[in-house]
Amino acid sequence: MSILIVSHDLENLSDIARKILEYTYPHKKFLFYAGMGVGKTTLIKELSLQLGINDIVSSPTFSIVNEYVSISNGKIYHFDFYRLKNEQEAYDMGYEEYFYGDHYCFVEWPEKIPNLIEDDMVKINMQLEGEKRNIEIII
Repeated sequence: MSILIVSHDLENLSDIARKILEYTYPHKKFLFYAGMGVGKTTLIKELSLQLGINDIVSSPTFSIVNEYVSISNGKIYHFDFYRLKNEQEAYDMGYEEYFYGDHYCFVEWPEKIPNLIEDDMVKINMQLEGEKRNIEIII
């Protein structure tokens, strides 16, 4: 199943995040495919807010993974695999513990770990087209 959401500005981002969570329920693993600066982290911040995270959500570019805790949804993990040199580094950090647990995982740059991606993970393709963003959700 594929759904396309078009965003013309950031003002409706909370509605978009809410729709994504509704459309994809009960899935908890999300893969974000987009170029640099397209808005992956911004969307993940809003998804995290919708899931009850009150902390400041930031890109884990250097730490690889950030952990947040929501009273209503438990642990939420945000990954940025941009700096991985190979999939072995994901194994070394214990990715299985995160990916196979019952908690939300938001993954930026999943292209770096193609052999670790499961079929039941939600794929979110984001593209800039002029002033608008196309957000395709594939379940």
